[in-house]
Amino acid sequence: MTKERIQKALARQGLGSRRQIERLIELGEIKLNDKIAQLGDHVQAGDVVLHGGRKIIIREITNHPPKVIMYHKPEGEVCTTSDPEGRPTIFDHLPPIRYGRWIAVGRLDLNTSGLILLTDNGELANKLMHPSSIIEREYAVRVLGTVTEDILKKITHGVELEDGPARFEEVVDSGSEGMGANHWYHVVLMEGRNREVRRIWEAVDLKVSRLMRVRYGPIILNKSQRVGQFRELPDKKVIELAALVGLHYEIDEQAVTEKQPIKSHRKIVNKKQGSYQRGKTRDR
Repeated sequence: MTKERIQKALARQGLGSRRQIERLIELGEIKLNDKIAQLGDHVQAGDVVLHGGRKIIIREITNHPPKVIMYHKPEGEVCTTSDPEGRPTIFDHLPPIRYGRWIAVGRLDLNTSGLILLTDNGELANKLMHPSSIIEREYAVRVLGTVTEDILKKITHGVELEDGPARFEEVVDSGSEGMGANHWYHVVLMEGRNREVRRIWEAVDLKVSRLMRVRYGPIILNKSQRVGQFRELPDKKVIELAALVGLHYEIDEQAVTEKQPIKSHRKIVNKKQGSYQRGKTRDR
């Protein structure tokens, strides 16, 4: 049987990043086969790991694509597994998973809706979130106020935020709402800093009244996927996504034939969503 370092195996099965797991091992919080785990330990399929009362059975190493689901997050949900204030979380209605756990690829704040990817593979999740991966994130944003050509130039060339300079790679005019002062744009970022879209607009004295993420790399939130609904990505899409961050998987045709797909699910959420369609491109 193939052996691998315990932190790599546990990251693969979704316990956390390798660095996080190494810290847990240093604190003596992980047991391997009823003994306190050490950083140099290797594991193989069938070994039993205990952490915080949770039992994890090490799975065989495969090169098959991991599970990835896309979730249409509504406003009002938080992106943590539990919330001390009792607010609903994105994990409340996800499908059960036999091994490991669902890991969110990045976060959206409480008042932001749209696309969240989740996977059962810690290595894939961490690589997709790492700043060095430089993956496009696209948002539909409703702005209150007048956006001039000078403002468009500033937000695409760079504004100064408290945690450093930031800019949109692209800004697309998606039209207005009736005769009001609200106007929709689609914007593209290459990173995922906290509240970055809102803060860029605030830096030019404009307020964001609605915000929705509609794309993460090659994965697009389709208009047919309603609020609160999740869908499993097909293996070919997972392979395409993973290739962006240097991970390579192969489709096991027999596994595809036997695989039981995760059924789509939608909670009832009475939220009206903005259009996902782009309008004509504006000059930067």
